[in-house]
Amino acid sequence: MSIATTTGAKGGAAARQIVLATRSAGKLRELGPLLATHGWDAITLDALGVVESADEEGLEQYDRFEENALAKARYFATLTGRLVLADDSGLAVEALGGRPGVHSKRWSGSALQGAALDAFNNAYLQERLREAEAAGRSSRAAAYECAAACAWPEGAVVAHGRTTGQVLSAPRGTGGFGYDPYFWSEELQATFAEVTRDAKAAVSHRGRAVRAVLAELSSFFPLPVDPTPRRG
Repeated sequence: MSIATTTGAKGGAAARQIVLATRSAGKLRELGPLLATHGWDAITLDALGVVESADEEGLEQYDRFEENALAKARYFATLTGRLVLADDSGLAVEALGGRPGVHSKRWSGSALQGAALDAFNNAYLQERLREAEAAGRSSRAAAYECAAACAWPEGAVVAHGRTTGQVLSAPRGTGGFGYDPYFWSEELQATFAEVTRDAKAAVSHRGRAVRAVLAELSSFFPLPVDPTPRRG
């Protein structure tokens, strides 16, 4: 298939276009700039006029991040006829036997959305950790896991990313989303909510998964050559 392109921000090589298969405002804030640094122009579902449907809720029905990410990417690739990027991610906590894992978003059972859901999930996580500690499982070691998948009508690729840290007992920082205010990164020595978007992307599970899947994708859709004549 051919990939639509747009003129680069500085009039240089055209950016390849890719659809982001997410309704999450937090993911959109992170993925757009990350893709731009790799020569991709991100397009949202809303920009394409893709109305949210009940079918989307049933896409993440699998027990592995890779399967869920591929299911979302293939669904929207078929729907739009375009190249699509999707991801599935979650927090795996040692004392909780790897939970919430792939069920991170709806683990608490709440039907809330956005920031309200994040707050409810974090409160639920802290309750479960206190129960675990009372049962003799005091470790707060955790890992963020992510699978990123790209799909188009003729094919698909998938890659995995991971980062480790600890779950704090109190939030720190005002950035990020989801469990970020409680997730203390070993590499950054700060929570994901305390650092800049670029600093988080450099070590995060999602940043690593997306960079890996884009690297695989480059063999199928190479970056267009800059047509601008060079002086000197």
